[in-house]
Amino acid sequence: MAPTAKQIHEIIPDLTWLWKETLGNIAICVAIIDGKVNTNHPAFRGANLEVLETYSGISSFNVGASSHHGTHIASIILGQHTSEGKYKGIAPRCEGLSLPVFFDDANGDISPCSQLDLARAILQAVDAGAHIINISGGELNNSGKAHPILEKALYRCQEKNVLVIAAAGNDGCACLHVPGAFPSVLVVGGMDEKGDPLEFSNWGAEYWEKGIIAPGENIPGAIGDNEIALRTGTSYATAIVSGIAALMLSIQKQRGIHPNPVAVREALLESAQGCGHWESLQCQKLLKGRLDIKNLFSLIQHKKGTAMQELRLDTNLLQTPEKPNLEAEQTMQDVESFNSISPSGSLHETVRRDKIATNSLGERTAVMPQGFQPSDCGCGSRESCSCGSKQAVQPAQMVYALGTLGYDLVSEARRDSLAQHIEGGNPFDPAQLLKYLEKNPWDAASVTWTLNLNATPIYAVMPYGSFAAEGYKRLQEFLNDQLKTGADRISVPGFITGKTRLMSGQVLPVIMPELRCMYNWNTVALLESVLGKASTAKDADKKSYEPQRQAVVNFLERVYHELQNLGISSQDRAINYAATNALNVAHIFAEALKDNMQLDTIEVERSPVCRMDSDCWDVLLTFFDPEKQLVRARKLYRFTIDVSDVCPVMVGAVRSWFVR
Repeated sequence: MAPTAKQIHEIIPDLTWLWKETLGNIAICVAIIDGKVNTNHPAFRGANLEVLETYSGISSFNVGASSHHGTHIASIILGQHTSEGKYKGIAPRCEGLSLPVFFDDANGDISPCSQLDLARAILQAVDAGAHIINISGGELNNSGKAHPILEKALYRCQEKNVLVIAAAGNDGCACLHVPGAFPSVLVVGGMDEKGDPLEFSNWGAEYWEKGIIAPGENIPGAIGDNEIALRTGTSYATAIVSGIAALMLSIQKQRGIHPNPVAVREALLESAQGCGHWESLQCQKLLKGRLDIKNLFSLIQHKKGTAMQELRLDTNLLQTPEKPNLEAEQTMQDVESFNSISPSGSLHETVRRDKIATNSLGERTAVMPQGFQPSDCGCGSRESCSCGSKQAVQPAQMVYALGTLGYDLVSEARRDSLAQHIEGGNPFDPAQLLKYLEKNPWDAASVTWTLNLNATPIYAVMPYGSFAAEGYKRLQEFLNDQLKTGADRISVPGFITGKTRLMSGQVLPVIMPELRCMYNWNTVALLESVLGKASTAKDADKKSYEPQRQAVVNFLERVYHELQNLGISSQDRAINYAATNALNVAHIFAEALKDNMQLDTIEVERSPVCRMDSDCWDVLLTFFDPEKQLVRARKLYRFTIDVSDVCPVMVGAVRSWFVR
């Protein structure tokens, strides 16, 4: 079959019929998290498509396999209906965002990305106004559980009513991929030209009620500068469903209905044509059923005699699933294997045992395979193409992040150079490094300082400008305090100014820190400075001292672990600042404990009252009486934080009242 033998509407039944209703709407935004899209391809001439710079890999000028994959996926959704484009996408009039997370390795193959990088891209897409996020890839995971930071990003999608559509994977087993296994994600498997499930399309039990299958064999799409190729895999089925979902949202919009991505998800699942049971293997592979456009449109049109507004949000879907145990030693998933899909189209399994690594502070931690890969079962050639993507202009991203301090040696050459100059010869020993830097402070920039969450680097911290020397001096003090006085947290406010690569190959966003609100602290010492020491407390206060201290510690630990985040969004910066303002929190707990009340929930919501040109968020702490919780009202404490500046600030006084 020649690559141009079929167009997408010849593969998908009833698509031409649906196009009579709509070709999409510019108000509907689809984010494509994949390889970098080559917007020079004629398929995108006239498309409303922007490429956003992500905080993942560092791309080269010659883009190959990863760009081919991303370009192919984007063209399925956004390919323009013009004669010069040679290829018709499903929703050409919708807006598109390309967020590259896949890049080429030294061999020209697609390098997988980490769960952390995927989480960053998802949050970027949500902040950019995406209604749908297409993820044509995933990581094989025995439990289906994602890293806590990725789970936080997917929870954010639920909160913002953003539909994530992800591939089921091409492992040919009853197994799960992340993020496809996450409860609110619509997972997509592939079917062949006869409508039968592809032999290698996954069918894990968690997918049966939350997934559908769509055409995934010999799907045409754009690659390179001016080519059309046929490819097979759940990647391409996922893009098809994302395109159809975009058309459904466009129909909502043109009929004056507020676009509701979660309602479209439910309609896609309800309208799918399946077996109705999962007794046979073939029925299991169908998941909820096959994509059925006419049934979907009919459901939208006629459900209860009204339009799409009758499709309400599934309240069970929007309930927060049980939170994972976020203790430091449990945050890295226990992954024994992951599947790698080669660009030639053959499937093979690579087994990796968990490795144990030692970081710069001598901590031993599990190393999780960097496993997110495109769900592609038939890549084309590896020749590179020139990718002159139009780049969206983005303002510097503000950050207020919490974590611990580490460092990286950048390269083997840098490591060897430092080893020759450091007394003791071991630059991985922080005590030796600090002793050297004390005598040679100008060399503090020769290492990359990192902010870590549970021993995982999430940012590089690089002071520069007139006060760079003072910034590096403070980083050295922080590291020394971690080693000698037990300091367990630092706050790093600033702006993301670029990316850098660590010695391991991991790419991190770079924070230019703001020194005036950059702190470190020891939780125990911090509480003693706020509450005083138990030995010096008055006899009348000693009885309440320990419960109050433990309550504040529990609050801080919940922020550090249960609510851990990247400190990018306004609400995350607000909760992180609340954790650094121990004096304010201690006063709240002192009052609550006098009433025999304990902390129940921690929430953040936009403040209804704010100063002009500010960004105000309310932190809400709700307390309950464990002995009288059925008869006594809960008590709510509310305080406002303005995060419009790089250094957040509390606005006004703490307010409190009883609630039912």
